[in-house]
Amino acid sequence: MGDQENPSAAVTSAAVRPKRVSHRGRSTGPKSSSNTEEGKIEEFEAFMLLPRGPPPLNDFLDIWDVDVLKRPQEENKRGHHTHLYSSDFLIVRRAQEFQIKITFDRPYKPNEDKFAVEFVMGSSPQASKATYIPVFPNEERQGVWRGRIIETNDNVITMGIIPSPECIVGRYMIFIGVMTPYGIRRTRRDRSKDVYILFNPWSTADAVFLEDEEEREECVMNELGIIYHGAYDDVSERAWNFGQFEYGVLDACLFILDKAEMPLSNRGDVIKVARVASAMLNSRDDDGVLVGNWGGDYMNGVPPTSWTGSVEILLDYINTKGTPVCYAQCWVYAAVFNTFLRCLGIPGRVVTNFFSAHDNDGNLKMDIILDENGKVDRERTKDSIWNYHCWNECYMARPDLPPGFGGWQVVDATPQETSDGMYRCGPASVAAIKQGQICFPFDAPFVFAEVNSDVVFYRRQKDGTLETVRVNQSHVGRLVLTKAVLHDGRRDITSDYKFPEGSPEERLVLEKAEAFGCQREKTSIPACDVDVEIPVLEVRVGDKFEVILQFNNRSDQRRTADVYISGTVVFYTGVLSSEIVSKTIKVKLEPQQSKEEKVSVRVEDYMHKLVEQGNINIITTGKVKETGQIITAMKLIHMHKPKVIVKVTGSPRVSEEMYVTVEFSNPFKFNLENVDVRMEGPGILPFKYKRYSLIAPGTSIMWTEPFSPRRAGSTKLIASLDCAALRYVYGEAELTIQH
Repeated sequence: MGDQENPSAAVTSAAVRPKRVSHRGRSTGPKSSSNTEEGKIEEFEAFMLLPRGPPPLNDFLDIWDVDVLKRPQEENKRGHHTHLYSSDFLIVRRAQEFQIKITFDRPYKPNEDKFAVEFVMGSSPQASKATYIPVFPNEERQGVWRGRIIETNDNVITMGIIPSPECIVGRYMIFIGVMTPYGIRRTRRDRSKDVYILFNPWSTADAVFLEDEEEREECVMNELGIIYHGAYDDVSERAWNFGQFEYGVLDACLFILDKAEMPLSNRGDVIKVARVASAMLNSRDDDGVLVGNWGGDYMNGVPPTSWTGSVEILLDYINTKGTPVCYAQCWVYAAVFNTFLRCLGIPGRVVTNFFSAHDNDGNLKMDIILDENGKVDRERTKDSIWNYHCWNECYMARPDLPPGFGGWQVVDATPQETSDGMYRCGPASVAAIKQGQICFPFDAPFVFAEVNSDVVFYRRQKDGTLETVRVNQSHVGRLVLTKAVLHDGRRDITSDYKFPEGSPEERLVLEKAEAFGCQREKTSIPACDVDVEIPVLEVRVGDKFEVILQFNNRSDQRRTADVYISGTVVFYTGVLSSEIVSKTIKVKLEPQQSKEEKVSVRVEDYMHKLVEQGNINIITTGKVKETGQIITAMKLIHMHKPKVIVKVTGSPRVSEEMYVTVEFSNPFKFNLENVDVRMEGPGILPFKYKRYSLIAPGTSIMWTEPFSPRRAGSTKLIASLDCAALRYVYGEAELTIQH
């Protein structure tokens, strides 16, 4: 079960933390760990002691203008796939040439004039820390960054610059420094010339290189995503606006690394960046971005089910100078983390694992305790299986691991367990998890258990001892999904994490994991000749329904069983809330007979006991009288909610006025109070919010907003409706904007 965060503690934790201790006596200066702090760069850096007054520099080259060619339609942003960023600055990627134009006071003379383009970062820039990089135009003075003169036209030169494939990712100041016998003459500090340098999945030299062009388009450039939730056999989905190109989001992502006090010199290492971010996206121990809350009380914050995208969250975090944003659950952590990854140029995707094992103390067992008659002992059953859990995968080389374990890596910002003393998880190689190589860093045993644990049923004897009576090896990690590439379908990636159930490869992997310390249930249980199954059931909130139990006697003898049926409202984390069904039936089966039993559930049994995601867990257990064997079946019923209707009118063209209307009718027999409605769409509509104090039974709301699309292309408008009595209500509309 995820660690529930204390919101008040999370927000005020900085107040009780001791003040930062001085670096004095340990180092000559503080570590440079802020991309926003600037050191003083002299306009004239003297080489020698000079007489009073300015040195005679008239005979030397002077700079009149520097153009970093930062307009979206220009080659730099087009060639570097950064033209979608809403930013007034130049944004480029590592290991790929970009161009700048420099205008001098006279024609440039390569044999006489000496200058460098200086890239500077942080409060104490140093060449040894890669925070001061001079780039020279001539071949004989090349460093890890390379420069060349592309074109000379009278007083103007065009210079090409290739940043190192390992360079620090972040915001650089640019100066042009001209060498004279007296010292270096520099251009003045001009913030408008700053350049952002990002990871480059298009370059084979970069650690995040992703060969598949369509995968790059999906996992770096797509601003829209789909979050999968519900049950593995009744999957629901909702759209999410990652918004990695929206105004201010890039600065917010870099601010997260500043807030973590991550040394600038480490920010070129994608493994370290992903690991720091997995800690910083939650607020458990570092005043990170999001406060987790699984308790249902969302006072003084936004319910996790209400968010429609990441932009509002990240801008709130940076605008409050790092006050954690309330509230999140696993899919919010994963979605905002995905924005962070894609924004910085790291290929990322959100993954949903259905029936995810948690709280297993490093073993591969989820324990369910039954009494001696086969009924679930709720007092003694402590482990919980999340109906689903969302995490992220990011794509990178892993030079710290043997060959073959790079590629997709699991990272998870939901605070569950500590790793090296902080609430974080990953990056853990997906290939290593599949192969059972759980000794590899980072946190592979935890992820391995999330997809590979067994559900073990124990019968508690009168003397308190536990007897293993049933093992379900296929329930956990039943289905792992992510969004398909470049369309809204689903992609089943379960086979990326594990071999087929019962295959020889799976057996070898589990043996290997055991050798590395994972414990699993080894008791051999004889096959039972009576089965019980619960078929898939689709139920809308507010409908009565029947649970069908299908019994099958495969023996040649009569069988009798006392069967217990329990239906409990559960949080999506598997934590129990209210029991709504409790029934005992006696089932008599003739040889080779199949038989159905039905249990009716009335609306009034569950309606006012549902918790936010509307999940009801049905568990059936029983004891066969003739053999003493235990039969079990589990089924998660994911209640379907009404939808928000999103309609768009107007001419779908850039800068043309259009209208979006959100409609919702209350289909229930009770009031919906303090209803929050949100809507947004990447590139077309910044997030909007409205509260309705009351929506009475049978009445409707309609909210219309004007908007003018900022850019062409396919996009979506996403809306959510949320209140204490009804959560997880969404709607969307697709549209294509023309130039």
